[in-house]
Amino acid sequence: MEGGWPTRWQFLLCFIVSLLFQGRANSFTINCSGFDLHGVDPDVFQTIFDQKDFRPVINYSIPTHVNISFTLYAILDVDAQLQLLTSFLWLKMTWKNPFISWDPEECGDITKITVTTENLWLPDIFIVESTDVDQIPEGLSAYVNHNGHIVYHKPVRVTTICSLDIFYFPFDEQNCTFTFSSFLYTVENLLLGMDKEVWEITDTSRKIVNTQGEWELLGINKATPKMSVGSSLFDQIMFYVAIRRRPSLYVLNLLVPSSFLIAIDALSFYLPAENENRAPFKITLLLGYNVFLLMMNKLLPASGSPLISVYFALCLSLMVVSLLETIFITYLLHLATTQPPPMPRWLHSLLLYCASPLKCCPTWHWKANMDMGLISTHLPGLKEPGEPGKELGPREAKLNVGSGFTRAQLTDLWVQFGHMMDTFLFRLYLLFLSSSIITIIVLWST
Repeated sequence: MEGGWPTRWQFLLCFIVSLLFQGRANSFTINCSGFDLHGVDPDVFQTIFDQKDFRPVINYSIPTHVNISFTLYAILDVDAQLQLLTSFLWLKMTWKNPFISWDPEECGDITKITVTTENLWLPDIFIVESTDVDQIPEGLSAYVNHNGHIVYHKPVRVTTICSLDIFYFPFDEQNCTFTFSSFLYTVENLLLGMDKEVWEITDTSRKIVNTQGEWELLGINKATPKMSVGSSLFDQIMFYVAIRRRPSLYVLNLLVPSSFLIAIDALSFYLPAENENRAPFKITLLLGYNVFLLMMNKLLPASGSPLISVYFALCLSLMVVSLLETIFITYLLHLATTQPPPMPRWLHSLLLYCASPLKCCPTWHWKANMDMGLISTHLPGLKEPGEPGKELGPREAKLNVGSGFTRAQLTDLWVQFGHMMDTFLFRLYLLFLSSSIITIIVLWST
């Protein structure tokens, strides 16, 4: 019995002290008399400033609610090779400190003051995708309202990891994420919320971002998943930021010049096949296109295989093919005018079929003049068969006996065949070019 009294008195004493402290904890009104005349008295806030190392709550079982919003001011860089997005954000966080309150009527209607962040508890909010150290300017302040609400604005230049898909460059759209979470505080200690609606954040950011830079903002969405790390659960807010590249620079500097060069290469087929300047002209175009690609290479992404690279490779391949076709036709016409070989009957029948004006593939550089199934061209240095003063040589006589045609007739037939092949390959060239360009445009549009 004697040992029980001290224990009972200790319990009563502790109970009385706890009641006293509880009553003190419920009254945190700051005496702000004279703020409107003499300015803010720092001694009044000193007790609160001394508590900046602790989370400002009366009961530690109650989590602190921090509301977040941001404004996307600029997209500074998009590194497709490193898969990084560098942007500039203006971050806003609000929370409540229950130890701060005053009556504005006693302080000349002062409802808020600015306090340096060095004297306040700040939530340890960070961006999960960030790859660099958060560099915050020194000397920032926060607004402290008379009811204890604190508003903290923080400019952030952040480089985040973003999965970039450059296949549709320069008509690509990217979707990156900004995930805000806490380093230390779990859901039992800190909960995140929204200071603004998502559509307000989107409208404000779009008005600013649309006035500068290469990228434009399409929209912002949000999700609120929880992040589990071991046995701890952290609250987080994930913002999905959709951006689109402005393609005008690349269209004017890449696609338009390339289209002009490939169009000129296609029009060069209208030069006569007998013209000796046709092949040099195509070689000049091919060299000019290679120089163009070397000069414009710095505008292309440094990594990956975008669709525009496939387009350039296709144009270059078509120009090479057209040059090879010109070389083949030139060789065929040269062979026809110097040493025409005997023509097979099936090839002669094919020429007669294609030379008919009722068929769908007439030759360009030819006028059908049917005479015993032959078509005549007046090439320099050749005379019509049966022309006075023309005597057949041993080779011509052999050709006449073997195939039934004279040398001039064989020359005409082979020249006709060369023009027919030129027309056929040109149409095949146009078909492949148009189908390839249409396919690429459809892929870009989707």
